Amino acid sequence: MDAMNTMNTMNDMSLYLLALGAGLGITLTLAAATWVVSYFKTDVSIVDAMWSLLILGAGLAYAAVLPAAGPRADWVLALTVVWALRLSGYIAWRNHGEPEDRRYQEIRARNQPGFAWKSFYLVFVLQAVLAWIISWPLLVAAAGTAPLGNLDLVGGALVIFGFLFETVGDWQLARFKADPANAGRVMERGLWRYTRHPNYFGECCVWWGFFLFAAAAGGWWSLCSPLLMSVLLMKITGVTLLEKDLAGRRPAYRDYVLRTNAFFPGPPKGGS
Repeated sequence: MDAMNTMNTMNDMSLYLLALGAGLGITLTLAAATWVVSYFKTDVSIVDAMWSLLILGAGLAYAAVLPAAGPRADWVLALTVVWALRLSGYIAWRNHGEPEDRRYQEIRARNQPGFAWKSFYLVFVLQAVLAWIISWPLLVAAAGTAPLGNLDLVGGALVIFGFLFETVGDWQLARFKADPANAGRVMERGLWRYTRHPNYFGECCVWWGFFLFAAAAGGWWSLCSPLLMSVLLMKITGVTLLEKDLAGRRPAYRDYVLRTNAFFPGPPKGGS
C-alpha cells in the first residue's frame, strides 16, 4: 500500500511538472510571437494587450494536461476566459491608432542601440515568466479534487467583484475621455472619486479571488501569485510608474492625488 501511495504521489508530481512546463511553454511561445509583431511595428506596448492572454494560455495548457477535476476547474477556467478576453479587448481598443506607450518609449531610449532585439528578453520574456507565475492558482484549481466549499464561494465572489470593479472603472474613464469638453482634465468621477486606480484595485481583487480557489483545493503555496500581482500593480508597473509620468505632465493630477486614495477605495479627503 505504501509503495502504491508513493507511486501515485510521483505520478501526481510528474503531471504537475508537465503541466507547469506546458504553461511556461505556451506563455513563452505567445510572447515570442508578439515580439515578432512588435519588431515590425516598432511598438512593444502591444504586449499590454497580450498580458491577460498569456495567463489564459497557461490556464488552458493546465486544463489540457491535467485530468478533469470537477466543477472547480470549470468555474475557474470560465472566469479566466471572461476576464482575459475583456481585458485584452479593452486594452487593444484603447491603444488602437496610438503611438507606443510613454513607459515603453523611456525603456526604448534607455536601452539603445539595439532595443528591437533587447526587447525580446527585457519585455517579452520577462512578461511571459511573470504571467506564468501569476497563473499558478489556475494550475491548482485545475488539479484539485476537493469538493467545492465556502472558500470557493468567497473566491468566486471576489473574482466577480474585482472584474466588475475594473470593468466599470475602465468604462467610466473611456466615456470621460470620449467627451471633448474633458480634454486636459483629470477624471475624478464615479469610482475614480474613491480610488485613483479602480482598474488596478479590481485586478488585484481578481487574483486574490483566484488564489482562494487554489487555497480551497489545498494549494496555499500559490500565494506567491496574488502577492506578485499586488506588488506589480502597486509598486512597479502600475501605480508608481504611471503616477510618476502623470504628475510630471499634469499639475492638476497632483491636486487629485491629495484628495483621492491611491489604491484602496475610500472617501475623498476633504469631504468633497
